[in-house]
Amino acid sequence: MKNLLDRIPSFFKNFYVLASLFFMVWLAFVDSNDLFLQTELSNKKAELEDARRFYQDKILEVKNDQAALNSNPDLLEKMAREKYLMKKPNEDLYIVVN
Repeated sequence: MKNLLDRIPSFFKNFYVLASLFFMVWLAFVDSNDLFLQTELSNKKAELEDARRFYQDKILEVKNDQAALNSNPDLLEKMAREKYLMKKPNEDLYIVVN
């Protein structure tokens, strides 16, 4: 037993070093906010930021479409006919399905 203790460097026998190592191990693996949870939360944050950017781009696209539709009545009629299948009262509508 004495031989084993002699082989350990004196640096690791220091109380403050042992306490610091214990504290780091505790925070890294045992605590409720351990490293695994932190990496998981970081990944989730990155996914949410990507989704936020995607939806901001979509909002901008819709606003541009809305501005274009409000300024151009021909485009408004074209969209209403193609997308919402609207028609004038005196015409017939035929839908061709591929």
